[in-house]
Amino acid sequence: MIIRKATIEDSESIAALLLLAMEEIIYKFIGERDPKTAYYFLLHFVETEKNQYSYQNCFVAEDGDEIVGAVSIYEGGKLQELREPIVHYVRLNFNPDFDPEDETQSGEFYIDSLGVSQNHQGKGIGSKILHFLIEEFVTQNNLTLGLLVEEENPNAKKLYQKLGFKPVGVKTLVGKKLEHLQIS
Repeated sequence: MIIRKATIEDSESIAALLLLAMEEIIYKFIGERDPKTAYYFLLHFVETEKNQYSYQNCFVAEDGDEIVGAVSIYEGGKLQELREPIVHYVRLNFNPDFDPEDETQSGEFYIDSLGVSQNHQGKGIGSKILHFLIEEFVTQNNLTLGLLVEEENPNAKKLYQKLGFKPVGVKTLVGKKLEHLQIS
């Protein structure tokens, strides 16, 4: 398995994998529980440059010729700039009052979403992607990584803490309270 920077050709796989990770959040963005609409919403932004879900901000895990994992990561201080096209699109097409909370901030590279193919879950792919990001951002470049974890997901929190992430606070995203973890 290799982990590499994503290309636009990876967009369909990235959209499907990120949707696995953020299905409920995307449903709240679009105001409906339709997997097809959610997928095409995400695909639109993965294929488009200069937004938080763009392939430009993604890495993929490839096993042979299959993409089995994807992660969206970007500089937290650029959240407003990267989110603006999404907010505009949601307000225009789904919810004119859409105003999501800030999920990250300056001083961290934010792991927005990490998804692993359902056929490959439980094989350590998510851990390998996280190890890669820690090596790339923290070890080699002395940067801070941040992410949010749901309180109802103690297994994910345990994994993040095992990798060295520490709780630094609480954030709210589309009304959901999430724990904010970082590693430096």
